[in-house]
Amino acid sequence: MNLIPDELRAQLLANGRRSIHDENFDPPPVVKLFTPDAGATWLLTELDPDDDDRAFGLCDLGQGFPELGYVRLMELVTVRGILGLPVERDLYFKADKPISAYAREARLLGRIVA
Repeated sequence: MNLIPDELRAQLLANGRRSIHDENFDPPPVVKLFTPDAGATWLLTELDPDDDDRAFGLCDLGQGFPELGYVRLMELVTVRGILGLPVERDLYFKADKPISAYAREARLLGRIVA
């Protein structure tokens, strides 16, 4: 299963390369992934250029504690919700702020709102 199409993958990799050299880089999320039947959400901003299975972003497993961190894409393709549905990409997601703003809001609300 390919969660992230090539054009978005290229943007995530470009963000990953930039973040290595710019500690103040605060990009908007490129991709929103979610479980349609489990309440988990991932807003991804970048892929590690040395390991393109390792993504960085805001991760919310639906337990009230969203946090910035890393996730393996190969692990996400194995995740299933209560009805057995796989992780999906939100085809209509368009970020309107940097990841730091999403993280700040998510910490206040206990969940990602996007």
